[in-house]
This record gives sequence, C-alpha cells and structure tokens, in this order.
Amino acid sequence: MVKSKTSRGLVRTLRVGEKIRAVLMELLFKDGFLNILINNTTILISEVRMSGDLKIATAYVSLPQEINHNEIISILNSNSKFIRGRIGKILKDLKYIPEIYFKDDNSFQNYSKVDALLRSPKVVVDLLKPNVAE
Repeated sequence: MVKSKTSRGLVRTLRVGEKIRAVLMELLFKDGFLNILINNTTILISEVRMSGDLKIATAYVSLPQEINHNEIISILNSNSKFIRGRIGKILKDLKYIPEIYFKDDNSFQNYSKVDALLRSPKVVVDLLKPNVAE
C-alpha cells in the first residue's frame, strides 16, 4: 500500500531542510573548513531539499561567477561526511542526520538570462507597441 504525502509530511521536510540550511550557513561562516579555497570563497546555501524519508539532503550552493563552481562543489561533496558529523553535533533533535549532497544553484544564472532576454531590443520594441486587442 502506497502512502500519500500529507501536508504534515511536506511541512516536516521543509522545516528540516531549513534547519539544515541554517546550520550549513553557520558552519561555513563561523567554523571554516580545512580547505583554504572554501575559507576564501563567498558561499551561499540557497536551499536544502530533503527526500521524503529525511535521509538525503541536497544543498544548492550559489557562488560568485568568477569562481570555479565545479571545484568548490567537488570539495564540499568530498567533505560531506565531515559536514554531516558537524550537523549531527548541532541538530540533536533529528532521528537521522541525512547524507548531504551539494549541487550548483543555477537559478541566479537563469534569472540573468531571462532578464537579458527581456531587455533585448526586440522585446523592448514589442513592449512599446500599443495593444491592438484593447
């Protein structure tokens, strides 16, 4: 029998994801890492998505454009067990500390592309034309 996802379960995944995001940001800003590249890079955890059973967390990382995103994501993923252990010491109310996977957050780049398209001369001309349907 398949259980349907209740709103209570959805709220719990969102709440746990937000707790983990807050702890990750605290770890990145206050504690630092053994890797000098991570310590000297501005890293923002924009979102943490949890699996339904709360055992897997995917953390979306926003980085400055001039930084090698793949290298930073690779370093974070290689340190995920260390990070998971640190999260476990802080979030003692969780039954399981999820496995953490880091992914590049492309939402800002996508926003920039859409913004550039909307500002393109063709679109601006279309926006300035009077609407014939009115």
